[in-house]
Amino acid sequence: MPVRVVLADDQQLIRTALRMVIADIEDVEVVGEAANGEEAVTLTAELSPDVVVVDIRMPGMDGIEATRRITAGGGVSRVVVLTTFDDDDYVYGALRAGASGFLVKDMALDDIIGAVRVVAAGDALIAPGVTRRLIRDFTALRPEHARARRELRGITDREREVLTLVGTGLSNTEIAERLFISVATAKTYLTRLLSKLDARDRVQLVIIAYEAGLVSVDR
Repeated sequence: MPVRVVLADDQQLIRTALRMVIADIEDVEVVGEAANGEEAVTLTAELSPDVVVVDIRMPGMDGIEATRRITAGGGVSRVVVLTTFDDDDYVYGALRAGASGFLVKDMALDDIIGAVRVVAAGDALIAPGVTRRLIRDFTALRPEHARARRELRGITDREREVLTLVGTGLSNTEIAERLFISVATAKTYLTRLLSKLDARDRVQLVIIAYEAGLVSVDR
């Protein structure tokens, strides 16, 4: 079955470009389009798509609130948020709202489609550039962590290695390729890390990797 996608962006040009690319792909199909957050939430409730691609800035209900309502519904739909590098102030809000992917609009369209597949498969993906900004913003907001390094206890060397790769913004598939393990094994390591480190989501693991000194702002 193809990955069913709803596109939500107030710029028709963006929606048209994504739809045209997806039209030539067998395993992904657009089942609905929305021009604002309200329409995105309504379409998601009606169609139960696998992935909702949401622009973070839209008139009326913005992408953050739309993401929050979509993920709070307890359905199968996962959210990929699209933004620009100028939208750094929105990163935390979107991820706290439950977004599974955070991408930038100047990425290649093929990369965005690849991210949709990753998220539909149950993984999460944050653009590496956004990951670096996430850590940089975190450093600015909480500079004390630059002095007080977090100790990691109760995790194995392999789990520490996986945590480092998560901290650099790699997806489970990319981690699996880097460590020559299966994607299922990579997911198992991620699940263990979330439990052992009492982390809510992948974003918190990124922050923990920074706090522990496994990654830096420039890495």
